[in-house]
Amino acid sequence: MDKHVTRSGDDYAEAMAALLPKGQAWPRNNDSVLMKVVRGLCQIWGLVEQRASTLLEGESDPRQTLDMLPDWERNFGLPDPCYSEPFTIGDRQIALVQRMTIEGGQSRAFFIQVEADIGHTIHIKEFRPFMVGLDRVGDNRPRLGPGEYGDYPYMLGPPENRFYWTAHVDQARLTWFRCGNGGGQCGIDPHLLIGIASDLDCLLNRWKPAQTQIVFDYSGLQTGGPMAGTP
Repeated sequence: MDKHVTRSGDDYAEAMAALLPKGQAWPRNNDSVLMKVVRGLCQIWGLVEQRASTLLEGESDPRQTLDMLPDWERNFGLPDPCYSEPFTIGDRQIALVQRMTIEGGQSRAFFIQVEADIGHTIHIKEFRPFMVGLDRVGDNRPRLGPGEYGDYPYMLGPPENRFYWTAHVDQARLTWFRCGNGGGQCGIDPHLLIGIASDLDCLLNRWKPAQTQIVFDYSGLQTGGPMAGTP
């Protein structure tokens, strides 16, 4: 975003001095008592304009907002009831952008991306019964076309299995303390926060197809290395 041209208190003092009457009783030299008073009265307007410019440039971007973050959250129905654990400012900004930009979907890619946006890595496995004419022995990948098969295998089972799918959680969310805009707050945020997955369960159950049931598998959960998730 282009920077706004902000006027200083001295700029306002110069403008105010130009509006004063002319004559010996209204000296314009900088050392006069009159001009010292004018400059003193106008400094606040320079501060007001600088503050307004900062709000307009920074607070209008949900990825950077700090002072108006609570107002942004209120307008978009945040905090989300799916998020039960405390959030850093950066986490809250991410949740805000996700709420503003999410369009919905029912594909694997959509659900995987929803969780990736909040720091979880998952993969999905679906189930369906063996279908004569579509499947072949020894290969449980879904057939997309002649000689073309999908990358995600289906698991075989009874007909009811088609209404179940498994979300395998591969990596937990790690939130490291960061400095700067959108970073951590000293005395409030820990150096490292290992996220629980209650938000993962809640979000997937919110967006899943209504006729399906999700089975969550945490047996292969990893942290992704000692410094995974560092900014």
